Amino acid sequence: MPCNFCILSATAMDSGCALTKTSLGMDVYRRTLDSWFMRGVELKPTNTGDPEYFHKVVDCQYACPAHTPVPQYIRLIAQQRYSDAYLVNWESNVFPGILGRTCDRPCEPACRRGRVEEEPVAICRLKRVAADFKDDITPRLPKAGPGNGKKIALIGGGPASLTVARDLAPLGYELHLYDAQAKGGGFMRSEIPSFRLPEKVLDEEIGYVLDMGIKARFDTYVDSMQAILDKHYDAVFVGSGAPRGRNLPDLSGRDTADANVHIGLDWLANVAFEHVKTIGKRVIVLGGGNTAMDCCRTSRRLGGQDVKVIVRSPFEDMKASPWEKEDALHEGIPIIDNHVPRTFVIEDGKLTGMTFEKVKPVYDKDGHRELVPTGEEPAFYPCDDVLIAIGQQNAFPWIERSTGVNFDAHGLPVLNKVTLQSTRPDVFFGGDAAFGPENIITAVAQGHQAAISIDLYCTGKDLTARPAPDVTLVSQKMGIHEWSYDSAPTEDLRLTVPLADLDRALEDRKLEVELGFDLDAAFVEAERCLNCDVQTVFTADTCIECDACTDICPTSCINFIANGPEDDLRTRLAVPAIEPEQALYVSGPLETGRVMVKDEDVCLHCGLCAERCPTAAWDMMRFTYSVTKATPNLMEVG
Repeated sequence: MPCNFCILSATAMDSGCALTKTSLGMDVYRRTLDSWFMRGVELKPTNTGDPEYFHKVVDCQYACPAHTPVPQYIRLIAQQRYSDAYLVNWESNVFPGILGRTCDRPCEPACRRGRVEEEPVAICRLKRVAADFKDDITPRLPKAGPGNGKKIALIGGGPASLTVARDLAPLGYELHLYDAQAKGGGFMRSEIPSFRLPEKVLDEEIGYVLDMGIKARFDTYVDSMQAILDKHYDAVFVGSGAPRGRNLPDLSGRDTADANVHIGLDWLANVAFEHVKTIGKRVIVLGGGNTAMDCCRTSRRLGGQDVKVIVRSPFEDMKASPWEKEDALHEGIPIIDNHVPRTFVIEDGKLTGMTFEKVKPVYDKDGHRELVPTGEEPAFYPCDDVLIAIGQQNAFPWIERSTGVNFDAHGLPVLNKVTLQSTRPDVFFGGDAAFGPENIITAVAQGHQAAISIDLYCTGKDLTARPAPDVTLVSQKMGIHEWSYDSAPTEDLRLTVPLADLDRALEDRKLEVELGFDLDAAFVEAERCLNCDVQTVFTADTCIECDACTDICPTSCINFIANGPEDDLRTRLAVPAIEPEQALYVSGPLETGRVMVKDEDVCLHCGLCAERCPTAAWDMMRFTYSVTKATPNLMEVG
């Protein structure tokens, strides 16, 4: 019978290994190397010196496109150091107050708390806490550096361009920002309703960037790239977004109904700039993304009484964030799924409604979806106005093809995906203008990378030689059983962000709906963070294989077993490791020939292994990873 402890098998009583006692009728023999290696190649010890190894273990930070150090700023919130928490955010994501209200939250599905409870930490809304309760941080912000003689044009005033400006200003670049709007912010200002993102928050955080000596040319529509190039800039960055909303030009009745059919993006902008102040009582919103949710909720505030969202996909497949759908439903807006628009119904030259074909989703074995007609009679829904929010696309009519900037078959610029450099060496792209519509945090991340490329280009360096991230790994041990952090694996349910009174909210389109956490709630929610940036670091040389750590581990993620190929090893852990994208932490050979294997996926970073270990083979070490930027380490927060 197998020992299951090391690479031995027991059959009789006359021999044994150092850690397994034999009993009557047992014999122990060592497996040959040949019989073991027939199963595959053993895993090599984990290279924890690779900065990307522990970075990937900090799931929330790794999932964030801008790699915001989430656990660090949440700890600062728990310590009531709100300004420091804000500046940690500002270093990487530039717009903590804006993103704390509007981010698509890729960090939250990755949150380790979601593996032990139903809901992750409210990471996004804690970001807002840092912004809401900070002190005046302007004296701590960087200033423009001494002029270096280089001049850069930034086309568009959205998050990508502003990030490039923020990163390059301390290096002494002269930065000229062009935008057609009267204020900066791009689509953050024109497409996100004020009840989600107040204007004062936009003005404050955009002001932090513009105050770094940026020469802003607002109310200036750029209609020619060649005209910009003729100004002899050293480099040009295009962050003009994806400004064109998709239409349904071929749908029957579309032309006749034109006065009452609106493109969602354009309509939201007209509302934001107060060109539109009312809408009909019966409104249909077509589309299932976040723009559709903004359109329907804005309609309720402009006089729409019977507002409904009608979408072709199933409710579960809608592109809108789950919380955006919840907010729409909370405001009494039904979402009707599996309906494909067929006609605008016109009576006496006036729009009276729309017809829809009912469909059902059919999925093949690979998960690909096909919408199949049910054969039922078309559905009719009356309406006075229709808002089309079925997507957006890029448009570059102002970039002459003679400039040397090439585009692909989809109308997107041909770019190096790492450097964001176009086919014309001095022109760079970022944000939605680069690869199509994404979100604010992705635009920020691309802004960082474009700023690096522009700086390398202007200084005559290789654009592919990207600077390394700033990484540290520091022990948190203060005494034999004392640590500088606490991360008890308790069960704490996620708190709900309070909302403004619904009747008041629907009467005022500028009244912010989410009120945000107060300080007591913020502390409770911050304490839910499992501090996954504090890493369990193992030293094989000091381990005596006593199994104390395996006994105390609440998730049984630590194993001492025989090495082997990864696929085999994953199945032999105490709790099989079923997530191949999450790493296994593997030590070098121990005294018995076994190795330590830890499943990083289910580790709670509680530190109990380190506390229990009698030889300090385990240590809890805080890992910091600062996103690569043209200007590294803008802020210093202890």
